[in-house]
Amino acid sequence: MIPHGVLHMNWIILFIAGLLEIGWAIGLKYTDGFSRLWPTLGTALCLVASFLLLGVAMKTLPAGTAYAVWVGIGAVGTAIFGIVLFGESADLLKLVSLAFICAGIIGLKLAHS
Repeated sequence: MIPHGVLHMNWIILFIAGLLEIGWAIGLKYTDGFSRLWPTLGTALCLVASFLLLGVAMKTLPAGTAYAVWVGIGAVGTAIFGIVLFGESADLLKLVSLAFICAGIIGLKLAHS
């Protein structure tokens, strides 16, 4: 049996991995096709760190749950940053869809508790 503290820590690690996924996804926009050095390095750093932390979290969390939560955090965060930073559309259907993804992430977390 895995101690509760370890599981809790791995959920935090997974959340941080999701935030880093947002960082590399948004960073891709700033690399200008990988032609700008510093944005490319920052993007690569976020990418590697995100994958490493996802791997750590998956040591104790179910693979399907961890991956779905990681992707969900990245997708929602990237969409929100796209709206804020790049003026992408924020129509009602998009916002409702993002809310459903958030509900799914919360549901997966609660189902694992």
